Amino acid sequence: MVIKLGTGIVTDSDGHFNVEHLAPVARTISRLKKEGRQVVLVSSGAVGLGRGRLGLHRDRLNDLVMRQACAALGQSLLMHEYEKLFETNGIHLAQVLLTEGDFVDRTRYSNLRETMEALLKLGVLPIINENDTVSTAELDYLNIRAGERIFSDNDRLAALVMSHIDADVLVLLTDVDGLLQFAPASSKEAGGTVIPLVQEITPELRSLAMGPSEGGRGGMLTKLDAAEIAMQSGGIAVIANGKKLETLDRIFDGEPTGTVFLSKTRMAGKRRWIAYAAGVRGRVIVNAGAREALTEGKASLLASGVIGLEGEFEAAEVVSIVNADGQEFARGISDYSKGDAEGMIGSGTNGQASSRTNGHANVLVKRDNIVLLDRK
Repeated sequence: MVIKLGTGIVTDSDGHFNVEHLAPVARTISRLKKEGRQVVLVSSGAVGLGRGRLGLHRDRLNDLVMRQACAALGQSLLMHEYEKLFETNGIHLAQVLLTEGDFVDRTRYSNLRETMEALLKLGVLPIINENDTVSTAELDYLNIRAGERIFSDNDRLAALVMSHIDADVLVLLTDVDGLLQFAPASSKEAGGTVIPLVQEITPELRSLAMGPSEGGRGGMLTKLDAAEIAMQSGGIAVIANGKKLETLDRIFDGEPTGTVFLSKTRMAGKRRWIAYAAGVRGRVIVNAGAREALTEGKASLLASGVIGLEGEFEAAEVVSIVNADGQEFARGISDYSKGDAEGMIGSGTNGQASSRTNGHANVLVKRDNIVLLDRK
């Protein structure tokens, strides 16, 4: 199971480690591990702790470099506090700091899973966080259009980890009771009724989740994105209030708590990587016929259906497949670089690319490497 703790749970308003909230969490995790459960903890809070130690006003965090500096200081404080919480239970901790490159690069992606499996077999509790100190340096090549990122917060990071290690449960602990019907404009205001069960994430649900959380990067919308990844992984996701001291115990004792997301289907691991974790290096614009062939006929993407290419990409990298209006409806692993693909589009199967592929240059993306996206 993967348990994610938001900034509002880990730190108080002054940027101090919130032992009141975290001590019950640590006790429950220790109990689960003694029962033979494998647990991974994804924890926010490094930036907040760094800010608190430096005595900075929250407004100072609007500066990216200042956020990175606070993260560098706060990460060691975060691990030190967790060490104190778990040492009485004899649990060893491992710090795992991740960037998007750990998911985009297939070799690093594979190494991450092997490392996580080794830690869990050794009985170690991995504590994961985004490597805020350096992560922006990893993002430049992903800024294809509007700076799309694989994850920009720990909600989605936790879901990607959950998907990658094939965990059964993702628990997102936040400062509200769950996904609220008629949610208030601010998560700090009273009101709203918890939706207990979700089996499909609809546009109506997303409309209830707009707006970031105070002190954190994400909000309920990012938690819905995370829950969707968990559902596609064939697992269960729970969004619940981590400020209530018995929340984790109630969840794992089977008591109704928060909002539970149950999956109907399971997407294969490679397809989940393409859809969620690989990152997008470029865009392939297709005509109406190609779109219909992909969505209705389950065909491969042929060069004859491509009307334009954007961004830079190499062979074996993931591209976004969009219609003539720029709406993304699929992603896939391109068999060719942008340069070779441009030659295919201009020359058909007699282009320079075809001579290197034994007559199969008309296939830009094979069907097995295409994932259709449900963009509601």
